[in-house]
Amino acid sequence: MKKRKLGTIEVSEIGMGCMGFSHGYGQIPDETYSIEAIRDGYDYGCTFFDTAEAYGPNLLPENRGHNERLLGTALKDVRENVVLATKLHLSVEEVKKEGIYSAMQRHLAASIKRLQTDYVDLYYLHRVNPEIPVEIVAEAMGKLISDKMIRGWGLSQVPVETIDKAHTITPLAAVQNIYSMVERGMENDVEPYLLQHNIGLVPFSPIASGFLSGKVTTQTDFSNSDDVRKFVPQLRQENIKANQPILDLLGKYAEEKQATKAQISLAWMLHKYPNVVPIPGSKNKERILENLGACNVELTNTEFDALETALDQLKVYGHRGYNEQEGSKMSDWNRK
Repeated sequence: MKKRKLGTIEVSEIGMGCMGFSHGYGQIPDETYSIEAIRDGYDYGCTFFDTAEAYGPNLLPENRGHNERLLGTALKDVRENVVLATKLHLSVEEVKKEGIYSAMQRHLAASIKRLQTDYVDLYYLHRVNPEIPVEIVAEAMGKLISDKMIRGWGLSQVPVETIDKAHTITPLAAVQNIYSMVERGMENDVEPYLLQHNIGLVPFSPIASGFLSGKVTTQTDFSNSDDVRKFVPQLRQENIKANQPILDLLGKYAEEKQATKAQISLAWMLHKYPNVVPIPGSKNKERILENLGACNVELTNTEFDALETALDQLKVYGHRGYNEQEGSKMSDWNRK
């Protein structure tokens, strides 16, 4: 698989979002299956794996770190060959009690232990807390880099104003925002800023929680209590129907390129921006390898231009957006 850079950190051009092994997509697989699936991704050529301290069944406090532990077990013997990204949440109370750096260092030390490593390659603030200035987070991240506990840092679900405040203090390696064919708001200002300042874009949900694969229908059941897809705007029944022209367009290119719809959607963003490293998430081995296989699907400039022109003419129904702060609720997504 070809390589790309997030700041100065080299990664495979497609990574793995690992949340689904622990949370968010219904019943989770057993540990053995999950570890095998992660290793299958590595054996295919993926070197970039994304997790978070919060990822555990039903996001319960007692399940915190479940996903990090899976990754640590799966990748400990190939640690020098992979890039590990994880995320932390910060509360006002702990920052007041411990100080910003001590609080972040404590979170990081726990993640490092669960990941069975000595450092984290890419450390994100999972969501910006409006009561904790992002500038002091950036300063603390810079100290973690100086102390060689992390190689680079990032933000998630942030607008350009926040990115600029943080990057001015300690240069960012990456921004992880939602981005896909049906979530393109970032293209107007965030992505141009990232390109200008050599910051990587790590799109989560690049296949729109499965919608762009064409495998989700109005009959698909998302009623499981630990399934975030029931909140995804594009997966509301009326929007699945209304956005069918986008799937029809993907199907045309998939047939011509002998690829899947999901692969075309990933190839589109890889062609469009050189700093993009999508992290499609799945708990299914076959889907994981299909998504990573998008690295073998190349659009010509003519094909890309035609696809882009056609997309621009199609209205998207349902929109989540990329500006979310600490404390926002998943149920808010469905109101947009």
